[in-house]
Amino acid sequence: MPFSAKNRKGTIYGVVFVAIFAAAATMVSDIAFIKALGISPLVIGIVMGIFYANTLHNKTPKEWSSGITFSGKKILRFAIVFYGFRITFQQIAEVGIDGFLVSLIMLSTTFFLGTWAGQKLFKMDRDTSMLTAAGAAVCGAAAVLATEPVLKAEEHKTAVAVSMVVLFGTIAMFLYPALYNMGMFDMSAKEFGIYVGGTIHEVAQVVAVPASIPNASPEMANSAVIVKMTRVIMIAPMLIILGIYLSYNAKKSGTEAGAVKLVIPWFAVYFIGMAGFNSLQLVPQNIVAVINEIDTFLLTMAMTALGMGTIFAKFRGLGLAPIYTATLMFSWLMVGGYFITKWVVATF
Repeated sequence: MPFSAKNRKGTIYGVVFVAIFAAAATMVSDIAFIKALGISPLVIGIVMGIFYANTLHNKTPKEWSSGITFSGKKILRFAIVFYGFRITFQQIAEVGIDGFLVSLIMLSTTFFLGTWAGQKLFKMDRDTSMLTAAGAAVCGAAAVLATEPVLKAEEHKTAVAVSMVVLFGTIAMFLYPALYNMGMFDMSAKEFGIYVGGTIHEVAQVVAVPASIPNASPEMANSAVIVKMTRVIMIAPMLIILGIYLSYNAKKSGTEAGAVKLVIPWFAVYFIGMAGFNSLQLVPQNIVAVINEIDTFLLTMAMTALGMGTIFAKFRGLGLAPIYTATLMFSWLMVGGYFITKWVVATF
């Protein structure tokens, strides 16, 4: 137990150690150049954590490892629950059935494609395939973090998935505005907003795309963000379905002894509850803003802790498979997402 009499002191020191790294990551993310690139403190945190894991890991007391693990597991679940304060059901209703359907179709198809291709085409393990698929399908690094406890995946696999999100999300953030400005997208402002929100990885990257387009209408930016947040809230039912699938699959294959417990990620259920509470608008917006700032810091702590458990030697054997899988999903999101958005808007 991390807070038993024996481990309490080391756990506290470990949590504080992670918090110091997260604070540094937060400060780095506030640098104008970094902020302009849309790089979140979560990404900076995992990079710093990985650097520590492969350079200074043996210089810190082993007793602190319980605090690092606590940050990457327990604090993570707590932060995902409070991520619900970023969403209201009213926002989702605003964009209508068009945005909902695009979100649902792109999330489900991308997750299935990434999971299948990762395992069958490129011979990756199940956890790395699913984590990479979740990051592309839902909301980037936060989705990878939320999926990791359900799969009980190792830290280095989470780091691989996050790195793919960063790489291809950054490419999309620059490529979409460039192609739009060249007239490559035959879309109205609202259509393009739905397309951006339904296909780009990170929330920050979605915000950055309309901001990079001269004279972009508020409708474009609003549609993009709302559709993106619709994808975010869908992570909860996705994780519940994934938990049911994993339990069924384990029982069917007989890989677990005795009765197989149904894996329900309760933090995902609480996440929906928190979003519902936020929809009631009982908490003043200035306080919600503070909650979101704290939540971002806690997510940064979790990401940093995961990075601290990532040793490069564990990556051996993966090769280029994660890049191939992520490239396939990126192509589907960009090309398939365009035609699906056009079809949904025209039909509904």
